[in-house]
Amino acid sequence: MAYSYTEKKRIRKDFGKLPNVMEVPYLLAIQLDSYRKFTQADRPADERLDIGLQAAFKSVFPIVSYSGNAALEYVSYALGKPVFDVSECVLRGATYAVPLRVKVRLIIYDRESSSKAIKDIKEQEVYMGEIPLMTDNGTFVINGTERVIVSQLHRSPGVFFEHDKGKTHSSGKLLYSARVIPYRGSWLDFEFDPKDLVYVRIDRRRKLPATILLRALGYSAEEMLDMFFETSRVFLAEDNIKLELVPSRLRGEVTTFEIKDADGNVIVEDGRRITARHIRQLEKSNVTELQVPAEYVLGKALANNVIDTNTGEVLFECNSEITEEVLEGLRSANVSEFQILYTNDLDCGPFLSDTLRTDPTRTELEALVEIYRMMRPGEPPTKESAEGLFQNLFFSNERYDLSAVGRMKFNRRLGRDEETGEGTLSREDIVDVLRTLISIRNGQGTVDDIDHLGNRRVRSVGEMAENQFRVGLVRVERAVKERLSMAESEGLMPQDLINAKPVAAAVKEFFGSSQLSQFMDQNNPLSEITHKRRVSALGPGGLTRERAGFEVRDVHPTHYGRVCPIETPEGPNIGLINSLATYARTNNYGFLESPHRKVVDGKVTDEIEYLSAINESQYVIAQASAATDGEGRLTDDLVSVRYQNEFTLKAAADVQYMDVSPRQVVSVAASLIPFLEHDDANRALMGSNMQRQAVPTLKADKPVVGTGMERNVARDSGVCVVAKRGGKIESVDAGRIVVRVADEETPAGDAGVDIYNLIKYTRSNQNTCINQRPIVGPGDSISRGDILADGPSVDLGELALGQNMRIAFMTWNGYNFEDSILVSERVVQEDRFTTIHIQELTCIARDTKLGSEEITADIPNVGEGALAKLDESGIVYVGAEVGAGDILVGKVTPKGETQLTPEEKLLRAIFGEKASDVKDTSLRVPSSVKGTVIDVQVFTRDGLEKDQRSLDIEKAQLDQVRKDLNEEYRIVEGATFARLRSSLVGNLASSGKGVKKGEAVTDEMLNAIDRDDWFKVRMADDALNEQLDLAEQQLVERRKELDERFEDKKRKLATGDDLAPGVLKIVKVYLAIKRRIQPGDKMAGRHGNKGVISVIMPVEDMPYDENGEPIDIVLNPLGVPSRMNVGQILETHLGLASKGLGRKIDNMVKQQREIAELRKFLGEIYNEIGQGYKIEDLDSFSDEEILELARNLRGGVPMATRAFDGAAESEIKALLKLADLPESGQMSLFDGRTGDAFMRPVTVGYMYMLKLNHLVDDKMHARSTGSYSLVTQQPLGGKAQFGGQRFGEMEVWALEAYGAAYTLQEMLTVKSDDVNGRTKMYKNIVDGDHRMEPGMPESFNVLVKEIRSLGINIELEQDS
Repeated sequence: MAYSYTEKKRIRKDFGKLPNVMEVPYLLAIQLDSYRKFTQADRPADERLDIGLQAAFKSVFPIVSYSGNAALEYVSYALGKPVFDVSECVLRGATYAVPLRVKVRLIIYDRESSSKAIKDIKEQEVYMGEIPLMTDNGTFVINGTERVIVSQLHRSPGVFFEHDKGKTHSSGKLLYSARVIPYRGSWLDFEFDPKDLVYVRIDRRRKLPATILLRALGYSAEEMLDMFFETSRVFLAEDNIKLELVPSRLRGEVTTFEIKDADGNVIVEDGRRITARHIRQLEKSNVTELQVPAEYVLGKALANNVIDTNTGEVLFECNSEITEEVLEGLRSANVSEFQILYTNDLDCGPFLSDTLRTDPTRTELEALVEIYRMMRPGEPPTKESAEGLFQNLFFSNERYDLSAVGRMKFNRRLGRDEETGEGTLSREDIVDVLRTLISIRNGQGTVDDIDHLGNRRVRSVGEMAENQFRVGLVRVERAVKERLSMAESEGLMPQDLINAKPVAAAVKEFFGSSQLSQFMDQNNPLSEITHKRRVSALGPGGLTRERAGFEVRDVHPTHYGRVCPIETPEGPNIGLINSLATYARTNNYGFLESPHRKVVDGKVTDEIEYLSAINESQYVIAQASAATDGEGRLTDDLVSVRYQNEFTLKAAADVQYMDVSPRQVVSVAASLIPFLEHDDANRALMGSNMQRQAVPTLKADKPVVGTGMERNVARDSGVCVVAKRGGKIESVDAGRIVVRVADEETPAGDAGVDIYNLIKYTRSNQNTCINQRPIVGPGDSISRGDILADGPSVDLGELALGQNMRIAFMTWNGYNFEDSILVSERVVQEDRFTTIHIQELTCIARDTKLGSEEITADIPNVGEGALAKLDESGIVYVGAEVGAGDILVGKVTPKGETQLTPEEKLLRAIFGEKASDVKDTSLRVPSSVKGTVIDVQVFTRDGLEKDQRSLDIEKAQLDQVRKDLNEEYRIVEGATFARLRSSLVGNLASSGKGVKKGEAVTDEMLNAIDRDDWFKVRMADDALNEQLDLAEQQLVERRKELDERFEDKKRKLATGDDLAPGVLKIVKVYLAIKRRIQPGDKMAGRHGNKGVISVIMPVEDMPYDENGEPIDIVLNPLGVPSRMNVGQILETHLGLASKGLGRKIDNMVKQQREIAELRKFLGEIYNEIGQGYKIEDLDSFSDEEILELARNLRGGVPMATRAFDGAAESEIKALLKLADLPESGQMSLFDGRTGDAFMRPVTVGYMYMLKLNHLVDDKMHARSTGSYSLVTQQPLGGKAQFGGQRFGEMEVWALEAYGAAYTLQEMLTVKSDDVNGRTKMYKNIVDGDHRMEPGMPESFNVLVKEIRSLGINIELEQDS
């Protein structure tokens, strides 16, 4: 097998027993694919599909004027080039977007001609605002911040049948309902009430009898009954009544009379229930009519109108109930045969017939008016308005759209064969829905499960952006329609008709402030990936936290392989926000699909098919871990399978599909937890969530016990530099990597040089530090897709969120009580958990009413010392170390004119104009922050003169750009000439400076002539001459392109910045803060085992083993049994084995053993113990590579134990044995303070520990005096407001219980909201007089006012 550059350097031992059938797909595909479909930027205008922007334009255009004499048609759209690149947008606070230009055609028809003759056509490109572009990593830069649009899991459009679970009516009767949900438009509900009548609601308004809707659709009462009921014929004679006999309809009924055959034999006695046996006898006896007593017919309903044949008069209307009078009337009218509706209580209820009786309407118009009154109460209906309203509800393309998904779901649910159709409803659609609902009420068919993933679909970025865009276009449409009528008379152009502001506003609102457009979680690479793969049920058109019940939040069988059952937030959003499973993707309809291997006749093939939840239930699907032989045949007789959303056992021959991988069930974050199968789900949930909060450490350290998923996450997250093309590394420094591309990957004439600029020390959204470090050296060979530079939390191309720490599970003097963590001082000294945080502080100078603010070093009443770190422009130097309260940017604001006292006037007269009319509003370092200034950016409003500092910054940036571009040219030039040299040397020349005709060109010849003269050399071979010309042309073009880039950059830097109204200048100062680990910081493992550091102990006091090696971290063993996350213990054991093996390899390298011996030992580790499916091909490694591999393994042999396919206990024991360590994983420890051994052996090993972004520095806070709340005059709360600690209700009770009256009085008055008291007390303390006079607390006055507002007067009586 081929190893990548980084894999060769450090192979991870894989314990997986199952074959790797399918690579993990690109993890950001859901975002990138969705937005690519939306913009279709890579397709030519005439080849674009009807999706995304194209679909939005097509649905709104053509716009026709009210008169019909003018129309505006859409032709195509084009996306321009972005003004700034991503990094410039972040810096300037701009949006990374491209201009959208739409070509439209205005057609004006000739008024005079009868047929529509075209009078004039005008075509023009119209600017339609900007469309934000997605970066390569699936994010958007909006106003300078990186944001992610989270996908939404919403209810799929279509038709759903459900019941109320017996909650509505006290009797607990199930009330069934049907709901048609369109993609946009009015909802249509049918529902049963407790009396079994069917009602309809439109848009959840007042309910009407369902037959009103059918009447409005143009059905008469007879047609309705005909559609929903079967009929029975009744023969009426003078003395008897006979019923047409259909035996099957009698099943289950209790007879009220005897049923006899033709010969008079009794088949069914009176009072018996008719069974299947009776029906068979009846069918045999060929009885077609049955004489029934009159009572049998009474209460039934007529199926048709009964009409007098002579007069044509309707005697009895259809659906009339048959009574004695009706029978008499029928006999007297000589009706010998009529039809009744066939109903029974079992499986054919009279629901619609009963509903029809309650229906007050008689004609279609009455029904339409009734619907109009319900939709628009209080408006007088006319025939036209009623018809128009009803037509627009469900039958107009503008107002109603089921969408392709909705139509597919609708047709499937109603049992139709075709999956495509109109986006609007038809009469038949509505009737079919009602028919299905009634048959479900009759006990035929089942209700839907709305939590089934076949009924919920994913709406990704592209689709949501398209919807917003369409909303904007519809707003434009109204305005265009108004103006179109003027277009012909005034000769307007398309540009004059379209105002693009509403479109731009709608798009901007969506990206800037939609609930699903979120500030990207950028703590570490994993949190970025997880955020982009998140699926939320909240948001517009989704659920709300308060309304979502348990069912929606619960894990559903269809989540298997689509949505992770583990990773979801704790708290109010649990179950509403989920994460996509590792292999899941969305199909064209937006339903989640999971991959499966096809199984044919009990043999597993490598053919992979994606199944959605809708299709999956009909197949028998085995687990990925099902036992197979060498040929892929299932070996067990009974296999554990999923079938119809249940887990059962089936014969091997019945299996149709098989899972691709055991980790396809879980999400990316959960698949990073080793031994996940040994952890309780609640703890695994915490583990998944806490990995996202890990802060990137100063030096990344790969986990020795991993899962093999680390490499995929690091590669796909976009934080690493990945080689676009293979080749050789030409040069490397901390900020740039130059690759000379291999010949086979270089197109003709291309210089074949790739230059990668690395990101250095930039701030992430969460203030962590983003920094890339090269991991390749000059001369290294790399292939396409190899990782060239590690990003934050990446080590040799593998995700590395924490550090491998030597831990022991033991109690230690109560310092690890309740999950506390005891840490050795060595951890701090070695900077294992030291992190860098970068804070951005901003100072804004505005134009105020009293004059403009000024950024300056001349600040009133500030000593020289405070200004020491500022330059002459009043801005701090880069590299200055600053602490809390230091001035970063000096700024003064004009004060209002104050009335001067005579003394001040005198002083001003003597000492001249002191700058007393401005106040100091400088930017200072916030409390509890100490750091180094690493960068300063100055933005000046266009048209204002730049200060010296911004000119210096601009010059430095330009010099850097010039240097970079020159360097780039030098590299390209060098590569080009090197290529030419290899082509020319040894070939015959024909003419040119320094060469003789017919001579072979040599290196010396080429060195002797000027490089520019190379191109003048002519060779005998024309192909070489062509190559020379091409190379010259290429260099000229490259130079031109680089010059253009420089000029462009220069222009951008020279022009002022587009700042918010009223802002003159913005200065941004970036501080780098180094945070060591300290007591109060939160740490965690990957198994949900979190804790807070209680104390940092000197190394000499920590427990140590027989070799004298101290423990780094001591954890409490009581944290394991009750939490059931045993995975951490297995990880500790395997970590110990890994480090032990590393130590053995280290000794072998130090003793300079034979390479063959090393090779043998590595082979034993990788390919003999815990033999997995993957066999490492160490024979393909050269001796140097084996040696380098061994050197990289000295810190521990990395292991991969995948979820549900990991290391077994026996394998861990074997590795411990190979490492010469106790197989129990326990050893005797000694107390560092006394040197005595502890009583029992202790579990010691290596665990991967993370430092979470809950740092004590960010939380610690103390207040002296500060701001007060306006109404209650009590101190504010919270660190951000510099607030106080609330002395609450329960604290008051405590002081009351102690009887500490004075302390209590002080707490409730002068320390809180007794305004006069606290001022007086402050004065007294200043004067050294420690007395206190408590007064009236302000909150008491608030209470008095509150009571007065209720009309009760309270007055305080003063004691005189």
